[in-house]
Amino acid sequence: MTHEQSTERGGAPASGGGEAPPAAAGGRRSAGVTAQRTSPETISDQKPLGRPVITARAAATFEPVGRSVATARGFVRDTLQGWGLGDVVDDAVVLTSELVTNAVVHAGTAVEVLCLREEDSVRIEVVDRYPERELPLQDPGQQFASPDREGGRGLLLCAALATRWGADYTAADKRVWFRLALPERPVGTRTAGPALPDSALPVAETRVHVAVVQVDRGGAISSWNEDAQSLFGYPAEQVVGKPLTDLAAWPHTPGTGTGIAEALQLSRWEGSYGVRGSDGRTVPVYASHLRVRDSDGEPSTVCLLVRDHERAVLQSPLRAPAPDAASQQEGESAVDPFEVFIGSPPPDDLDGLLQRTVERARDMLDGDAAYLLLATDDETELEVRASTGLPSARQRFARVPVEAGSGRYGSARMPSVHEDLTIVPGAVPLLAGTGMRAVVTVPLKVEGRLTGSLGVATESPGRYSNEEALRLQFAADRIALAVERARLTELERLRRGSLSFLVEASDLLAGTLDRDQTLALMAQMTVPTLATWCAVYTVADQGSDPRLSYVLHEDEDRIDSLKALLAKVDPPDPVPTPGARVWTAPTDAAHSAALRTSLRNVVMGADGHGLAPGTSLATAAAVGGETVVLPLVARNRVIGMLTLGKPAEERFRQEILELAEDLSRRAALALDNARLYSERTAISQSLQRSLLPPELPEVTGGVEVEVIYRAAGEGNEVGGDFYDLFEIRDGTYGFAIGDVCGTGPEAAAVTGLARHALRLLAREGLGGPAVLERLNTAILDEGARSRFLTLLYGELRPQPDGSAELKVVCAGHPLPLRLRQDRSVEPAAEPQPLLGVLEDLELYEQTVVLEPGDVLLCVTDGVTERREGTRMLGDDGLVEVLTTCTGLTAGAVAARVMRAVERFASDAPSDDMAILAMRVPK
Repeated sequence: MTHEQSTERGGAPASGGGEAPPAAAGGRRSAGVTAQRTSPETISDQKPLGRPVITARAAATFEPVGRSVATARGFVRDTLQGWGLGDVVDDAVVLTSELVTNAVVHAGTAVEVLCLREEDSVRIEVVDRYPERELPLQDPGQQFASPDREGGRGLLLCAALATRWGADYTAADKRVWFRLALPERPVGTRTAGPALPDSALPVAETRVHVAVVQVDRGGAISSWNEDAQSLFGYPAEQVVGKPLTDLAAWPHTPGTGTGIAEALQLSRWEGSYGVRGSDGRTVPVYASHLRVRDSDGEPSTVCLLVRDHERAVLQSPLRAPAPDAASQQEGESAVDPFEVFIGSPPPDDLDGLLQRTVERARDMLDGDAAYLLLATDDETELEVRASTGLPSARQRFARVPVEAGSGRYGSARMPSVHEDLTIVPGAVPLLAGTGMRAVVTVPLKVEGRLTGSLGVATESPGRYSNEEALRLQFAADRIALAVERARLTELERLRRGSLSFLVEASDLLAGTLDRDQTLALMAQMTVPTLATWCAVYTVADQGSDPRLSYVLHEDEDRIDSLKALLAKVDPPDPVPTPGARVWTAPTDAAHSAALRTSLRNVVMGADGHGLAPGTSLATAAAVGGETVVLPLVARNRVIGMLTLGKPAEERFRQEILELAEDLSRRAALALDNARLYSERTAISQSLQRSLLPPELPEVTGGVEVEVIYRAAGEGNEVGGDFYDLFEIRDGTYGFAIGDVCGTGPEAAAVTGLARHALRLLAREGLGGPAVLERLNTAILDEGARSRFLTLLYGELRPQPDGSAELKVVCAGHPLPLRLRQDRSVEPAAEPQPLLGVLEDLELYEQTVVLEPGDVLLCVTDGVTERREGTRMLGDDGLVEVLTTCTGLTAGAVAARVMRAVERFASDAPSDDMAILAMRVPK
């Protein structure tokens, strides 16, 4: 991949000014120079009427290989994030992925990706070198092709996601481009207000003191800065370690159960209270709290405090711009009462909007708790999205039906007041077991459609009447549209993020055929993006029990205990019904184990031998939330289950479950492909191993024999080269080394025929020439499947005087080499015709006597024909290596020859290789 990037200020091209010269046809562009095109949007140093100004440019070229698609996605993502354009990254990545896939896979040419940042948009161009391949245009009256079709999907996505898109053709290339509009605000800006005259600016002290106080999980102060000491008079050493509640003067309201301890547990809080100074006086402050966690996962709350009259320093800005002062009547408030009610969270912060809504609703009606539920698209269920004064974590994302009936939320569509819930148990399932007695609920509606429900509850019965219901309904009517807009914005963001996630997941799953790696990828893609922990069960055969195959938790220290827990639980039933179903077995088992651990600790503690809490308690917390099971169905068969879990008191969002279901379908197909590949690989390897000779026999007389064998091709254990050493009768051994024409399974089939035929014929008492002649006939009998074969066959007989007699026949094979003690090397046989070509062969054998210390080296042509460019090792190179082996054992000789072959060229060998070395000891 080649890469270039430039930044152009004020519309001037990076080339330095003037019109950019055209690039050579098919050539690469240099930084800041573009080719002249038919498009009217060519970069220039001036801003022509109606033409965009380019402020930054980045380009990269990718080779026509499959991995280029993922590399191009990463290039676009990194470029746009580097420019601060995170709002359009997901759409840009998805569109780039589709267009680069079209260029690489279908056009089959190198592809150039060009990113252009303009004043109000970003433009991305994908250029391939196949201009003859036209776009699949359709008549205006026709509908777009189905998204499930492979062809034309990139253009369908362009039409759906891009602000504008099109294609330009030249004689040398085809350029498909799309433009994405940027948000209407400066890059990096989240909110902004208008410029104001000095007289309209907020009033503050000459030096504004912003106290930064950090509070740990238990509510104790862990950090206290110098401004905090200036505001309240306490030095850090005097307050660190003390509870913040000892200093805060919280504005309690009658009937309100929320205090600062609860506020510190919220993800974000903003408001006023007092802090007692060292002089005993209460300092009114305006505070902004943010709940954070450190790298170890330990939560704490960061509190920013200023004097109350300087609240403008910290107060969130109003979402709507302030009216013009000239339009305001004297004494008329410029603040929308709705903004006062919700505290003005950012417009795209749905969770912040909902949380502030329930807090203000609770305070407005002096309640002890409040909650807000959002309706599903079909209005059949309500999902808990925010609450205060309740065990919110346990209830968050819980779903309850809308229609009336036992255990259902019967008061969702109309305002309702329940003066005492003990009289009508089950009227509000969300409040069951919370101690709340009275509740008022009102619907949130947009254009007559139910979008949610807002409720306020109190522990005192008879507290609310229709008057409170009307007040709450008024607030709900003001917020319903804002909530719906924020919800739709969040859904759109989730949808686009989900699409990008699934593109990445599909690419990763398609990149491996290893079963274990596929299982690991499935888990790693879901944790922690979709779930806190994940377990994958596999089903080997139809009717067999599911087996726990992989477990992952976001906290690695929890993996072993989680695996031990799941091993004790019966696996979920392999039901093919699509969709996620709740599975309670892990939660029940974890809670039972935690209860037993607690009881055991209590009993042991009574004897004065207290036990540290076991892992059961931590495991119960880790798996105590909602657990769902999604079937892995491939080719109409359940091949496993994907289990996702949340920690205690947490539930899944419906959108996350839908995304997990999409992922499970892709993962199931990838897992089944990996299973099929593994099965066929195992069969292939088993058959290949059957073609290899068993362990080499020990030759009498101390003759050393060593064999090194390398089959070419990934996953091949046997190829066209083969060897064998076997005992014919007492004191006589047969040996062979051969090479079948070609490599791979076809050559291996002839290899098996030759090796087994040699053993059978030799043990029938036939001599070398007769054995090879009959083998030649057997190869020719194979007909069209036959392949010619070179073979060196011999018989070895150790002699009483310490030498060894060999009778060899060399049928078209590289000649064996004999190394003497004086370092001389000579051929030990003469060449004869190869096998599998001629019907009538007349072969003869030659006798060779190896004296003590002599070495006989036999190789296949994969050794002598090892190449590096135009160089080849050859027979002379092999002889040169062998001359350095005087005095070495047979094993050392074979190893030195193999090392020399491997070092001769940097590339992996393209041919099978076999080395057989024999040495007579001194």
